[in-house]
Amino acid sequence: MDGKRFKSKIKLSTPQIITLGFAGVIFVGGLLLWLPWATVEGEYTSFTDAMFTSTTSVCVTGLVTQVTATHWTLFGKIVILGLIQVGGLGIVSLVSLVFITVRKKINLKSRRIIQETYNQDHLSGMVVMVKRIAKGVFIAEGLGAVLYAFTFVPRYGIARGIWYSVFHSVSAFCNAGIDILGPDSLSSYVENVPVNLITMLLIITGGIGFIVWWDLGKNIKKVYRREITLRNLWKNLQLHSKLVLNMTAILLVAGMVFILIFEYDNPETIGTLTPSGKVLASAFQSVTTRTAGFLTIDQAGLRDQSVLVSLLLMFIGGSPMGTAGGIKTTTIAVLILTVNAYLRGKQDVEVYHRKLRELQVRAAIAVSMISFAVLIIVVIVLSVMMPHADFVDITYELTSALGTVGLSRGMTPALSTAGKWLVIFSMYFGRIGPITLVTAMFLKSNKRPGNVRLAEGRVLIG
Repeated sequence: MDGKRFKSKIKLSTPQIITLGFAGVIFVGGLLLWLPWATVEGEYTSFTDAMFTSTTSVCVTGLVTQVTATHWTLFGKIVILGLIQVGGLGIVSLVSLVFITVRKKINLKSRRIIQETYNQDHLSGMVVMVKRIAKGVFIAEGLGAVLYAFTFVPRYGIARGIWYSVFHSVSAFCNAGIDILGPDSLSSYVENVPVNLITMLLIITGGIGFIVWWDLGKNIKKVYRREITLRNLWKNLQLHSKLVLNMTAILLVAGMVFILIFEYDNPETIGTLTPSGKVLASAFQSVTTRTAGFLTIDQAGLRDQSVLVSLLLMFIGGSPMGTAGGIKTTTIAVLILTVNAYLRGKQDVEVYHRKLRELQVRAAIAVSMISFAVLIIVVIVLSVMMPHADFVDITYELTSALGTVGLSRGMTPALSTAGKWLVIFSMYFGRIGPITLVTAMFLKSNKRPGNVRLAEGRVLIG
C-alpha cells in the first residue's frame, strides 16, 4: 500500500483528534517529567508517577502523588506549568494558535475541527475566535499574576515572588489547582483576603467559559455606549450566558452557605477561625470544588454533610467552553428544567421564554448517565484494588478525578500503582468528556435513512 492510499484511509473524526491529541501531550509530558533532571537530587520519579503528574497537569486536575514544591526541579515545574497551559487552552486552540503565529493558513478542515470542538453553529469566524480565546486567557492570567505579586513578592523576594505569581495565576485560571507552595496548598492563606479573592476570581472566570465572557463584554460595551440601559443588560444576554451565570451563582452561594452551617464549629476545618474567616473559607471551599483543586482547609476534616455537598459540586463542575471539568452547569440546568417541564405537564422544555432542542435534552441526560455510571464503576474497581481504604475517601478521590477538581482527603500519595492508573484514566475521561470519548471510540455511521420512523412501543415508568 503506498503512502497516499494509507493516508487516505486514516481519517480521524474531531472527537478522535481531541482524544488522541490529549493522550499524545500527556505521554510526551510524562516522558519529560521522567527525565532525571526533572526531579530534585535524592528523590525518584517512577514512570507511573511521571505519567500521573503529566495527566493531572494536562487534564487540569490537581491530584498529585508527589509534593510539587519539593519533588520537582525548576525544569520539572516549568514542564508542569506548560502542560497546565496546554490543558487549559485546549489542544485544538493551541495548534491553531501556533499556525496563526507562523502565518500558516488554517484550511477548511481545520476550521471545521475548531467549530466542532467548541460546538459552534457557524463555520465563519473560527480563526478570530481562537485569537480571542488566546488573548483573553493571557490577559486574565497576566492580571492575576500582577495581583498575586503584591502578596508573593514581599514574602518571597522579587524573582521567586514573580515566579510564584505566574505559576499560581495560570494554575488558578486553568482550574488546575496545582501549587508550588508546599504540601498544604493555600492553607497558610486561609484568612488572607487578597489571595482568596484573586484565586476565586480566576477560578470563576476560567470556569464560566469563553462564550459568557464575550457575551458579557459585548453587552457591557453597549451599556457604556448607551445603546442599552443597565436594566436591560440581563435581558440582552444569550440564553447560554443566563443559564451559566444563574447556575454558577446558585451553586456557589448554596455551597458556601451549607459548608458554613455544617463546619461552623468544626475545629478540624473552620471552627477556630474568626467569623469573617469562616465565611471566606466556606466561600473558597465552594468555589474550589468547582474543579479548581486548591484548598485552604483540610479536606479530611470535613464532616459527612460537607463531604456530600462537595461531592455534588465536584460532579457538576464548571461551564462549557471554559477550563473547568465536571458534567457542567448547563447540563444540570437542562436536567432540572426537564424534570420541571414533566411535572408541569409541558411537552417542551422551556427557559426564559425559549424552547430547548430535544437533542440538547438528550445530550444532557447522556452526559449525566455516562459520567455517573463511570463514577460508580471506578469507585467499585478501586474499592476492590484497595479493600482497606476508606470508602468515603475513595469516592471523594475519584469524584475529584472525574470532575478534574484535584481535591483529596489524603489518599492520592497512598494509591497503589494500579490505583494510580485508574485515577489517570478517570482524570483523562473527565477532561475529554464522556460524549467525546465514547464517540471517538464507538463512532459509526447511522445507516438508517433520516426520514424513517419506527412504530412506537410502550413501557411502564415509575
